[in-house]
Amino acid sequence: MSEPMLGELSLDDLKEQLLQIIKSTGTEVNESQIVLLDRGAPHKSSTLPVGRMAVYSFIYQDRFLKIGKAGSNSNARFNSQHYDPKNSQSNLAKSLLNDPQLVELNLDATNIKEWIKTNTRRIDFLVDATLGIFVLNLIEAFLHLKYRPKYEGYEKQRPVIGIDL
Repeated sequence: MSEPMLGELSLDDLKEQLLQIIKSTGTEVNESQIVLLDRGAPHKSSTLPVGRMAVYSFIYQDRFLKIGKAGSNSNARFNSQHYDPKNSQSNLAKSLLNDPQLVELNLDATNIKEWIKTNTRRIDFLVDATLGIFVLNLIEAFLHLKYRPKYEGYEKQRPVIGIDL
């Protein structure tokens, strides 16, 4: 069975890049402290494991839509907030519903949760909480820069940071 890929990069290669970047800061990290979980598409949401923080990502048609993070006490952010437009100020569901390019999909508040679970590939980066928030922030920032998710930052900032609309 072939390994899941992100563009030209395997998940194992991506994990190795992350470990090297973290180590380059002088931070001690071992392979078991970062776990990449490809939940696939369709996917099921899952609870944040005890003692872990996470960077999560949603991918549609090989395009990263959203990359975010959840601290060890933020299970709702990790597990459910991105599937319901009313759950938080900023979430994937709300971004999708407000995207005029997706009108033909007939998405609305009643079907968006199921559409996200059915049509997006979710990859989670589970991080040992003992590594701390700065490591979590570094992983999220690295993934933002590498994959430039469509719904990241404020809409007015996106052309400046090179995100095509």
